[in-house]
Amino acid sequence: MATTEKRDYYEVLGVERSATEEEVKRAYRKLAVKFHPDKNPDDPHAEEKFKELGEAYDVLMDPNKRAAYDRFGHAAFAPGGVGFGHGVFHDPFEIFREVFGGGGFGGGIFEAFFGGSGPRTEDRRRGTDLRYDMEIQLEEAAFGADKQIEIEKPDICDECKGSGAEPGSRRISCTICGGRGQVVSSRGFFQISQTCPRCHGAGEIIEKPCAKCRGEGRVEKLSRVKLKIPAGIREGTRLRSLGNGEAGISGGPPGDLYVVIHIKEHKIFQREADDLYCEVPIPFSIAALGGEIDVPTLEGKAYLKVPAGTQSGQMFKLRDKGIVNVNGRGHGDLFARLIVEVPSRLNAEQRRKLEEFAALCGEENTPMRKNFFERAKEFFK
Repeated sequence: MATTEKRDYYEVLGVERSATEEEVKRAYRKLAVKFHPDKNPDDPHAEEKFKELGEAYDVLMDPNKRAAYDRFGHAAFAPGGVGFGHGVFHDPFEIFREVFGGGGFGGGIFEAFFGGSGPRTEDRRRGTDLRYDMEIQLEEAAFGADKQIEIEKPDICDECKGSGAEPGSRRISCTICGGRGQVVSSRGFFQISQTCPRCHGAGEIIEKPCAKCRGEGRVEKLSRVKLKIPAGIREGTRLRSLGNGEAGISGGPPGDLYVVIHIKEHKIFQREADDLYCEVPIPFSIAALGGEIDVPTLEGKAYLKVPAGTQSGQMFKLRDKGIVNVNGRGHGDLFARLIVEVPSRLNAEQRRKLEEFAALCGEENTPMRKNFFERAKEFFK
């Protein structure tokens, strides 16, 4: 097709010249599905339209190509055209990046010229990896749990068992690439090998595509996936479930499912690494006289001896009462911060006794208070 006969790339994709990258992607996906040759076997122009869409998408999704096209139109890519002759590409190697779509001599089509190869067919047909964010309880993180999740995703078609073909249908050599999986096109004095747009590099096409999945080999399904949460797992850990991502296209390998763990806030405990922290209120009398109190742990009740004269905010460690290390390196500890609770209401008898107690104590029993006022006395002048 001559340059003058080419349609405007923005018109081909049905987008404005100011369209964003995401808008270009959406438009291409929609039209590619509509004009895919496998879905339009009776339309002799489907393949040409599909190629035209791919060409427009290739240019408009590349910032440098798009800038050249916006300035010079189709002439930017014509042999000897203004795109090459009037300083559009200043880097002497930029011509290769623009024409081949690679990153210079290290990748892209150059690999095919210098002994490399493009992506394997199974890689091109591999299903997409998926992410699932899961919330679990602190107890489940501490002891481990068996969970089941439900996700809507492309899964293997029951009719064709993932092959994409109707029963009895066979695969035939692709008529576009002649079974090579690659098509060669000329751009000036270059010959460029690209993945065949019809068979996507497989070299074969399905004679009669499956009616249920339209030749893709997969359909949307609600899938249930079982997952084992290891004991000691931490916030943000990513678990990989092999083969539970999207099913591959036409029997290609499936992607993987990545489950990201989020731990719900606990009503009693705060977690830091494998250690747990909690605040435990105690009566004024136990703080002064000492005694034994109950302390909650994730495994049940534990006992703590409180020494006489314990101050509010004092921290006590209960060894190995934290969370098991996920790598099997022992247990964390539980740190209990004791909060001395002062009675909020006193009857007459309690008040009288407390006043007597205060009179008997004097300042020798409040060393912290005495020290504070010694340091702050200059502020009371």
